[in-house]
Amino acid sequence: QEFEQSRIIKFTPPDACRLELMRFRTRYSGQDLPFSVKAAVVVQGAYVELQAFINMSSTAQIVTRLPSAKYCENVMIRFPVPTQWIKALWTMNLQRQKSLKAKMNRRACLGALHEVESDPVIQVSVGTAKYESAYRAVVWKIDRLPDKNSSLDHPHSLSYKLELGSDQEIPSDWYPFATVQFVVHDTCASGTEVKSLGVESDLQPQKHVVQKAFYNCQVEIEKKWIRLDGEDPDKAGNCLMQ
Repeated sequence: QEFEQSRIIKFTPPDACRLELMRFRTRYSGQDLPFSVKAAVVVQGAYVELQAFINMSSTAQIVTRLPSAKYCENVMIRFPVPTQWIKALWTMNLQRQKSLKAKMNRRACLGALHEVESDPVIQVSVGTAKYESAYRAVVWKIDRLPDKNSSLDHPHSLSYKLELGSDQEIPSDWYPFATVQFVVHDTCASGTEVKSLGVESDLQPQKHVVQKAFYNCQVEIEKKWIRLDGEDPDKAGNCLMQ
């Protein structure tokens, strides 16, 4: 009732807590995003390889108040891993079991061929990546896009190749989606902007207000099957363990 009369939203936030005051939908097409993510799982015999590529968009309209602020921060892309594959993403040493971590490979680019290595390894052209059990996913983290050390149109890539055992088959009902999250400062993705903010005391909170947009979207991971001689992918699920 008070809002209907004054058009002012009043609330009492809890101390030292982050809270969400309002959420509403906004239409956003993929072409408007600052970068695109394409991912594919390639199956060839006992080997499974995940390939993911990031391309910066030249047509994205990022509405920012500062011309120099058109970049993304805290980029995190999660690629889910089926339960059957998890132990292939861990390496054993004498002390403890540890997750695979990425090796930097700045020469990796779109369409590059990767050599089969003796040990499974995750390769990235920028940022860091490793399997994180909390998400049950391979998590690719990048501090900033576009990368400071690369040109704006330079694609970035992630890849890892696993050799699956007989008990690590590919689930037939697995339809994976990669989760993409990032932050853009001084941005109004919805076009809605806070014009003023006040508190009961005489303090001026405007200089402590930070405006940024949190993006959270999903990208389908394409599944590709390279048939070997005598192999029928349609009948692979009918195999019995002995």
